[in-house]
Amino acid sequence: MTQSDRRLHRRIIPVYVLLPPYTLLMDVAGPVEVLRRANIEQDDVLFDYQFIAAQPSQTTSVGLTLADLRPLPNHIPDGAYVILSGSVTPPDDAEDIEPELATLAAWLKGAIRPGITLVTICSGAVLAARAGLMDGYACTTHAACLDEVREFAPTARVLDNRLYVEDRDRYSSAGITTGTDLMLHLASKLTSPMTALTIARHMVVYMRRTGAEPQLSPWLSGRNHVHPAIHRVQDAIMADPAHGWSLAELAGIGAMSARHISRLFQEHAGLPVTAYVNLMRVTLARDVLANSRLDMERVAEKSGFASPRHMRRVWSKYNALPPSHYRRSTTE
Repeated sequence: MTQSDRRLHRRIIPVYVLLPPYTLLMDVAGPVEVLRRANIEQDDVLFDYQFIAAQPSQTTSVGLTLADLRPLPNHIPDGAYVILSGSVTPPDDAEDIEPELATLAAWLKGAIRPGITLVTICSGAVLAARAGLMDGYACTTHAACLDEVREFAPTARVLDNRLYVEDRDRYSSAGITTGTDLMLHLASKLTSPMTALTIARHMVVYMRRTGAEPQLSPWLSGRNHVHPAIHRVQDAIMADPAHGWSLAELAGIGAMSARHISRLFQEHAGLPVTAYVNLMRVTLARDVLANSRLDMERVAEKSGFASPRHMRRVWSKYNALPPSHYRRSTTE
């Protein structure tokens, strides 16, 4: 199938970006830029995003007016995502925005149902809580808004010191730049880890997480840096982990000496080159085990290991359970 054919058969995910009065501009621009780049970087999923509001135009946090916004739809299809931006306190001389907030809360309450995923950025969680959509869910918001969410959603588990929180069909982020972190996480889940990584590199941002965030895919390990030569080397390894990579070959890809690449790889990726190659091979082996019934000899061969014994020895450095147990756990 050609690239144009794949694009014709893309899975379409409708995305509605809801803009409240005095929308925080970065709450919109960062996450939607991730979606825009995702549409460019891969051919399997198309994020069909549109901007909606209770008014045809909105003044943003920096004074820029966004116009030609679409009205709140009467119905949104199953499988859609609604992204709810945060906002800032209006200036003292602004018109009362309470009626508009009430309209948005009522629309959210009617629009969000099972099969629809709600994503809140920063203080957007407050409006979602006001609409009764956070009760019974774990969530987060900007530090200044935590108590307000708790007040509107007394049965929600409101978490602080989190970049973002994922709980079933609710995703929430702490504020402003963390909306981009959350959207990269979603892009990784809905497209592929490599797509999310490519987007992050294009936007020159890290794929951040704390110990409490959902684990990043092992394919993204060691990528929290911006060194272009080391990324080139990692791209080559990731594209073909089973290849018999030599340090000299990788040094050629990085356009530097073997000694220099060893030092820079450790410095920027946080682990030695050989350890990274082994991690990618183990990750490939995990995928093969989960998606095939090949025997261990073939799994080891396809993943770049000299033998099943070699695979098990390296595997044990990254996994508590042996390969055979891992396969059973993925099929139960």
